[in-house]
Amino acid sequence: MRNIRIGKLTLNFGAGKDQAKLERGVLLLKKITGVDPVKTVTQKRIAAWGLRPGLPIGAKLTFRGKDAMELLPRLLKALDNHLKTKCFDNQGNVSFGVREYIDIDGVEYDPKIGIEGLEVCVTLVRPGFRIKNRQLQKKKLPTNHRITSKESQDFFAKNFQTTIGDED
Repeated sequence: MRNIRIGKLTLNFGAGKDQAKLERGVLLLKKITGVDPVKTVTQKRIAAWGLRPGLPIGAKLTFRGKDAMELLPRLLKALDNHLKTKCFDNQGNVSFGVREYIDIDGVEYDPKIGIEGLEVCVTLVRPGFRIKNRQLQKKKLPTNHRITSKESQDFFAKNFQTTIGDED
């Protein structure tokens, strides 16, 4: 019950209200993974930013299981297998950004996209985490079963040969 595994891997691209940038982001995510991304839309109206409900502002993709395990090493290699300690939180999540998509293995520069980056979020889980997400009889996860930042760092160091530290 203490074994840690990847629950999901999410790729995010935020464009704001710039629709041309959003289309480049959709092309970027499709080029990296070969899967059509889902556009994210605003829920609230924020007049100062020019946002209204239903306006597409980003794109995302979610991978689970084997697909996530195959894609994550490519994304980590773009960062030279080095993550900062601030990328890890105490809930079993790891988030990092890839500044330029051309750093990812197997992806070449496309003039239609230009130079863009994306955000990668990895959610780590243990057996038994389903109790916090299931529809019937949801429960809180016991404190001793949660994944700490140190356990997340050890998981990445062991399984992906990642170095963790604050230096660049």
